[in-house]
Amino acid sequence: MRDSNDVTVAASSEAVLPLVDTGLGNSTYVVDLGDGGALVVDPPRDLRAVRAAIGKAGLRIRFAADTHLHADFLSGARQLAHDDGAQVLASAAGGRQFGHRGLTDGDEVDLGGLVLSAMGTPGHTDEHLSFLVSDSGSPVGVFTGGSLIVGSAARTDLLGPERTEELARAQFRSLQRLARLPDPTAVWPTHGAGSFCSAPPGAERTSTIGRELASNPLLRIDDEDRFVEQLLGSLGSHPPYFLRLAEVNRRGPTLLDATTAGRLPQLPVSDVRRRRAAGAVLVDVRPVAHYARAHIQGAVSIPLRAQFATWLGWMVAADVPIVVVRDPDQDLVELIWQALNIGVERLVGELAGGTDAWAAAGLPTTGIRLLGPAEIDQQHRVLDVRQEAEFTSGHLPGAVHVELGSLTHVTAALTDVPTVVMCGHGERAAGAASLLERAGHHEVAVLRGGPDDWAAATGGELVPGP
Repeated sequence: MRDSNDVTVAASSEAVLPLVDTGLGNSTYVVDLGDGGALVVDPPRDLRAVRAAIGKAGLRIRFAADTHLHADFLSGARQLAHDDGAQVLASAAGGRQFGHRGLTDGDEVDLGGLVLSAMGTPGHTDEHLSFLVSDSGSPVGVFTGGSLIVGSAARTDLLGPERTEELARAQFRSLQRLARLPDPTAVWPTHGAGSFCSAPPGAERTSTIGRELASNPLLRIDDEDRFVEQLLGSLGSHPPYFLRLAEVNRRGPTLLDATTAGRLPQLPVSDVRRRRAAGAVLVDVRPVAHYARAHIQGAVSIPLRAQFATWLGWMVAADVPIVVVRDPDQDLVELIWQALNIGVERLVGELAGGTDAWAAAGLPTTGIRLLGPAEIDQQHRVLDVRQEAEFTSGHLPGAVHVELGSLTHVTAALTDVPTVVMCGHGERAAGAASLLERAGHHEVAVLRGGPDDWAAATGGELVPGP
């Protein structure tokens, strides 16, 4: 019996297995080709889930296909070519600087029974391809990457503001082209809910052309100008690493030795102090309560969870050495792979013994207050660091809004007054509090929970809009 996440794609029981990265909001697909071989579509650099699925199914990876030059994660296609002998399929227009089969619109690849056809679908990126899978000449499903996604279309502003509208118009034409496929054609996007490449929150991961025609608001717009206005109006902010990863993917990410990718040197306190003096940043990945109780002043709080990589890449510059502070029971391998997935390769080690070793060396630690919703009073400035769409859906009266990703740019302009930082649950708020602390703010607290918790505890009403 197949996993409930499997999607049947042909009467001959060929199957597509989505592997979802909930942190980055993306899906990789493993296609059983029926002859012992497999196609992997949009594999990430972290191939652990892919290898587990392949091993469980007893398959050999024959092909690795990238729909576009990804901006939000590093591709694992080159690694699969090196380790497994997979043939990399990708757009010829992408100019990749490693071995691959360059495809253009209309090119076909015989997968051994199934046929993969390249469809030029620019918009999210210039060179974007969708891959249509056909069985005996009949369309079965289409890997749409960052073109048509469930309930929307991916963002078109990653090549700069001067290209954004042009690419949005290209995205309109690409979606119109995909919409002409037969209604039962499965839609397998890469970007999904949780992706900053723009997907509606809570959306399903896969769909069909017919379902999207009936429910996707962008597909129901037949006027190009209105489509552009609607799409561009929905774009939020994105992490700065989005602007550099596409070029890394073009060159080809550095090949990794999977047996050593999960290790970090244990650094004594004296070494950490020396590295900090030379510009290294301490990243404290412990849970919020542990960070709040005692932490090394100036450490950046980014709790280890599914979204760790996004905030690491957003809050810490790519070119600085990073020293990790963690609890012994936190998964170091997971932390390292999340960092590698977005091209953060300057993890120089972890503080041996953590904050206890720091304190035992006679060095100071500090803490922050965690406040319940009813403990906020009028003397506090409430700083809401959620994304704009979250804030406008409902916030505390009088709250000041600065997205966490933008906070470092405005800390100098914020007066040092008693401040309660809040987000949806507390993790981003702790990160913001650590940035304020690094900027010299003194009276900073973190709200336990989010706006709904405040409303429930106080009977207050949330304010919609900006």
